[in-house]
Amino acid sequence: MRFHAAAALSVTALLAGSVSADEGQSILSEASSSAASVASDASSVATSATSAPELPTFTPSTIKGDFVEQFTDDWDARWKPSHAKKDTKGSDKDEEWAYVGEWAVEEPHVFKGIEGDKGLVIKNAAAHHAISAKFPKKIDNKGKTLVVQYEVKLQNGLECGGAYLKLLRDNKALHQEEFSNASPYVVMFGPDKCGSTNKVHLIINHKNPKTGEYEEKHLSSAPAARIVKTTELYTLIIHPNNTAIIKLNGDQVKEANLLEDFTPAFNPPKEIDDAKDTKPETWVDEARIPDPEATKPEDWDEDAPFEITDEEATKPEDWLDDEPLTIPDPEATKPEDWDEEEDGDWVAPTVPNPKCDEVSGCGKWEKPTIKNPAYKGKWTAPYIDNPAYKGVWAPRKIKNPDYFEDKTPSNLEPMGAIGFEIWTMQNGILFDNIYIGHSVEDAEKFAQETFFVKHPIEELIELAEKPKTPEIPKSPSDLVFLDDPVTYIKEKLDLFLTIAQNDPIQAIKFVPEAAGGIAAVAITILVVIIGAVSLSGSTPPKVKKTAQDVKAAAVDAKDKVVDAATTGAEQAKAEVNKRSTRSSS
Repeated sequence: MRFHAAAALSVTALLAGSVSADEGQSILSEASSSAASVASDASSVATSATSAPELPTFTPSTIKGDFVEQFTDDWDARWKPSHAKKDTKGSDKDEEWAYVGEWAVEEPHVFKGIEGDKGLVIKNAAAHHAISAKFPKKIDNKGKTLVVQYEVKLQNGLECGGAYLKLLRDNKALHQEEFSNASPYVVMFGPDKCGSTNKVHLIINHKNPKTGEYEEKHLSSAPAARIVKTTELYTLIIHPNNTAIIKLNGDQVKEANLLEDFTPAFNPPKEIDDAKDTKPETWVDEARIPDPEATKPEDWDEDAPFEITDEEATKPEDWLDDEPLTIPDPEATKPEDWDEEEDGDWVAPTVPNPKCDEVSGCGKWEKPTIKNPAYKGKWTAPYIDNPAYKGVWAPRKIKNPDYFEDKTPSNLEPMGAIGFEIWTMQNGILFDNIYIGHSVEDAEKFAQETFFVKHPIEELIELAEKPKTPEIPKSPSDLVFLDDPVTYIKEKLDLFLTIAQNDPIQAIKFVPEAAGGIAAVAITILVVIIGAVSLSGSTPPKVKKTAQDVKAAAVDAKDKVVDAATTGAEQAKAEVNKRSTRSSS
């Protein structure tokens, strides 16, 4: 409590000897000031922890790769929006869709983490968007690791839409202005959400070496996407050993085997069912049959009813045989506009007879029915194992004429461009810092210079902008002095006095802070009074020494509280400064 230091100092002075009134008051004032400053210092530290940090300035990276994009001022020399029509063949939609969605390169308007850092932004909601950029030269990952990494920032959230990219197949017919959903791609990777669907797509378009046809292979169990407004980093790594790894914000969330974890499988089965094979007419596939030797017991009565009249039942003594179940409503009256010539005779509506509610029943009494103990129902023979059962029939297997074995599906088709072909209900989706190459290390360095600089800053800004909802303590024991010193002292004293009315000893045990505070105030008053009436003009050296020691202890306690409060904030800011320094160096 605020007067803990003052209490300790006053008690020490009183035990050591008398002090003058002026010096006693001075000691009390200094000690109280030291304790009171703890709350204000801790409060200022907490405020600085959630205040918006200073933003680092964007500096283009020197990391090299097959394709590295940071959307600098010359971005439109590489990226071209498409104005093609969306291919709806094979779908149930007759209308024609065009890629009318607009694109822009701009800084984020939500949780900006780096000053001057721009990204590619979807500008229209509920629209089809398509844009692409050609690679300086085709990317062939045969025998190499393929790394695809990019940032996604859902500035307005994402309720229904995609934020994935496509690596387009390299061919001479690749025209950016005609890029559409029908454009052949090799890899599709990134988040997609609509309704209950929320996953990170990984689809590989695989070429059948026998037929030359392409088929989409989907990752069977895709990880969930992170639908937040801060920047999120998506990384795909495909190794030559057919291992695919997906990372979110640098953390691995999925590892898959291309030969085992995709649907349909990259390689077809060696054998297939013979379509010409048919089940023989004599084939028995009934595992159990009625026992042909079973007979119905002689005492089995199939005609016995399920229920019978309870002959032992007797009419209750209070049963009213002559009372009807319903009676005309005594409160009903004929409407004034009732015309008997047109409407007929007026009859009052009926209501339940109130007399029947007070007894067992009214009207004609009949014996109730009960379950027939002799009822057995229709007899059927029990089932037994079928001795002629041959099992479930299946067609015989034959060699698959279309079988092939691709031992290295990780050797993808050559890729010539990257594209975003998206329909979304939310605008403001921002893409940035795209890396496509063969070096996991370079991709990680690129992320350290970009994502890991902005992301902690964005999280701090998000935390600072989050509305504060003060928690209401459940009881005085949940109160924290530094949160609200006035409320803390008031509630503790109220609780102490309430308990003390019945049991002072229990009050001291249960609320020792209040007991100590009251004792400190009383002792301080005694110290001042004794000092005022003392004839001594100076304070004994022993008292001065003790007072100085206690004051130093109070200051040291204050420093420890402030240090503890600053630890979290300083660690967070140190991390931000470390990232910013690394980026600018």
